[in-house]
Amino acid sequence: MAVAVASPSPFLGETPLHFKKTSFQRCILNSVLQLRIKALFWGPRKAVEPSKVDLSIGDFSLTESGSKGGTTNVGEAKNISVSVVSSISEVSSDEWDACSLDATGPEQFNPFLSHGFLSSLEESGCAVKETGWVPQHIIARDECRNVLGVIPLYLKSHSYGEYVFDHSWADAYYSYGSRYYPKLQCCVPFTPVTGQRILVRNTAYRDQIFDILVSALMALTVKFQVSSLHITFPSANEWDKLKEKGFLQRIGMQYHWKNRNYKSFDEFLMDMKQSKRKNIRQERKKISAQNLTMKRLRGYEIKARHWDTFYEFYRNTTDNKWGSAYLTRDFFHNMASKMGDKVLLVAAEEGEELVAAALNLIGGDTIYGRLWGCLPRAYYPNLHFEACYYQAIEAAIELNLDKVEAGAQGEHKIQRGYLPVTTYSCHYILDAEFRKVIADFLAREAAQVKLVMKLLHDSGPFKDDISLSAEA
Repeated sequence: MAVAVASPSPFLGETPLHFKKTSFQRCILNSVLQLRIKALFWGPRKAVEPSKVDLSIGDFSLTESGSKGGTTNVGEAKNISVSVVSSISEVSSDEWDACSLDATGPEQFNPFLSHGFLSSLEESGCAVKETGWVPQHIIARDECRNVLGVIPLYLKSHSYGEYVFDHSWADAYYSYGSRYYPKLQCCVPFTPVTGQRILVRNTAYRDQIFDILVSALMALTVKFQVSSLHITFPSANEWDKLKEKGFLQRIGMQYHWKNRNYKSFDEFLMDMKQSKRKNIRQERKKISAQNLTMKRLRGYEIKARHWDTFYEFYRNTTDNKWGSAYLTRDFFHNMASKMGDKVLLVAAEEGEELVAAALNLIGGDTIYGRLWGCLPRAYYPNLHFEACYYQAIEAAIELNLDKVEAGAQGEHKIQRGYLPVTTYSCHYILDAEFRKVIADFLAREAAQVKLVMKLLHDSGPFKDDISLSAEA
């Protein structure tokens, strides 16, 4: 789904972009078209250097009228300084994780926002300058150098690994003689998982610090002279607040499974229509018929040999499906050593051989399904459904977790109990004309997404007397 210079989309007609072009702009456009300049997205993932500017964003005073809901005592400081760091290693894991945990609350702990996960992406060479992800994390400190807030932020030269698609926005910019890249991206790289993005300690000044950090994001966009700032997969609460700051709002769709206090997988199946229930049982029977054994491994149970094999599975998937791999072998080893029992690897074995696996992370109330792979040239009917969907559901029931997030895309998930939910993104576009046109597109796109979600819910797999929303 993208602005109309892209290929036609089911959510977007073929309405062209309309700008009032001056003769100078038309001259620029003709020159651009003659040179056949393409957006950087369609070329190699080039590294981009941040502007040679002072990475101190400024000092700010806090007022006594700040929010009084905070409980964490990190001092009585009334002033904070906001700056940019070029690596998450410049912030201690304890301080970063304290911000993350205060932002979400323990019951909704998000493993992807942890220092361990984000530092693994940098240390293993995945989210670094050489791959077009330049870390530019924003840090707020008080006079005593205590960290009161952090934001994961990257300066990017492409649109890979984001899962909120703006490729044709880049093409539109280039077609009109403007530059879209570099841009600023606030997100967890390669991870389409909703979560807090402005991570603030729970102090009496929490709301003020949130506003200061958002202002810092916007100021940095101007300071770096980039086209735009994108905050992808924020929480619904952040999405609402950022609209008030002038961000454009966008919605998308994923498929999540909701736990209605089930005591077993069979109890879950009894909420489904008879045909869907029968289909799932048949799919599960085919696993044992193929002499496959399913295991759920956590933490120390996952050995180095598992990660080496899983990396080969991952490369098999990316080579066949996407053509390029974002993650390195070292990432899996590094991440696993830091995340401990928050990692769940669903393994499929044939005899003594590991033949397929699905990687999940466990949060405070959610299992997050992330990656899947199997042996090259191997085919095991329905194994993907078992490893990625049914095993995750069983694990969520066993651990008494609220939901399973099965990642982006895939209408086939619906008949297996995963229902559509809304995802969010926010976009700060500096150019006034592009902002107006993109805002119009996003309004039309949102109407279509909402319509599709309603149709999918109305034709869902559950019994008619079951009122079930994955967004509850």
